[in-house]
Amino acid sequence: MPSSTPVSARRLVRAVVATAAVAAVAVTLSACSGASDAATGSMTLEQKQKATSAADFGGMDGLVAAANAEGKLNVITLPPSWANYGKIIAGFQAKYPDIQIDSQNPNGSSADEVAAAQSQKGQDTAPDVFDIGTAVLSQNLDLVTPYKVSNWGDIPDDFKDPNGSWFYDYTGLMSIGYDSSVITTPPTSVADLLTPEFQGKVAIKGDPTQANEAASAVYWAALQSGGSVNDISAGVDFFSKLKKAGNMLSVLPTQATVASGETPVVIQWSYNNLAWGPDGGSSGNPNWKTVVLPGVALGSYYNQAVNVDAPHPAAARLWEEYLYSPEVQNLYLASGAYPSTLKAMMADGTVDQSVLQKVGEPPAQFVQLTSDQAAAAAKVLGSTWSAAIG
Repeated sequence: MPSSTPVSARRLVRAVVATAAVAAVAVTLSACSGASDAATGSMTLEQKQKATSAADFGGMDGLVAAANAEGKLNVITLPPSWANYGKIIAGFQAKYPDIQIDSQNPNGSSADEVAAAQSQKGQDTAPDVFDIGTAVLSQNLDLVTPYKVSNWGDIPDDFKDPNGSWFYDYTGLMSIGYDSSVITTPPTSVADLLTPEFQGKVAIKGDPTQANEAASAVYWAALQSGGSVNDISAGVDFFSKLKKAGNMLSVLPTQATVASGETPVVIQWSYNNLAWGPDGGSSGNPNWKTVVLPGVALGSYYNQAVNVDAPHPAAARLWEEYLYSPEVQNLYLASGAYPSTLKAMMADGTVDQSVLQKVGEPPAQFVQLTSDQAAAAAKVLGSTWSAAIG
């Protein structure tokens, strides 16, 4: 069960182009047959965008070949310090050097992912894949297309859409990060954040009506204030009080603002608070501590999904295969984020035991909103947040 002990002490746990002549031949064959050519291994863009497994490419070797031919992958809103994505992206580049990753808008929100997919539809710059919060995803299911990774069975049934339109990747726990050189008494309850010691010091990760992490801070405050996952209005009320007390900052916190002292207190996922502290090396704040409050721990798995109009559909699917490999699932875990295949890895021995011992197994009292609850909570935020914060 989580306690108010600093998490840092417990290590807790977020196309290569062919020549013009060959291209002309490929277009002609596509127009004539409308199907992939088994002899050459060529597939039309539409066929790749509709592929639901590696088998549609003739297996993993075929998928890798098709992705290498595209030569590019567009990811979005993946900060290097977030859930080990710096190492994850570097690992993909090293494993597949023929595919160049374009990491767009790393500090953006789930809503920014949707906006990019909509505004850049049909362009080579559109995001190929999403790493997206449940509430935003549930309102934009028309943007995603089914795909099942090779180890689909390792993802629990309630962690994925049966058709493969989305699937959980990792979660952290909502936590309070604070600069111990500024806040000398660690917070032990959400009410502590309303006291004068926190005047002008508390920040969250953006607008809760747009960003899943910020919305989760409101859900967490609701649970800590007598509310529930079915009624998050107590969380909105808490932040209204925080704003009226003069304790809420309007600055968007980043690793840089934490290092500089501009945002002395941040409510966010435990893996991000951990990454912004001593674990962040020269970029981190050596005085940064992380606390998960007593009681029920709030988590929220992010979702992986493939853009239905991905400009590099084979690379998008190869990325998903890579993310769900034990190698990368262990990288999530090493950041303090619990990967969705953790139970399967613990059972088959592919989990990194040394990392699991440092991070600890997921807490017994763990709550996350269902997709229906998240959709309902998003409606509450949409109708009340602006007026409550003023």
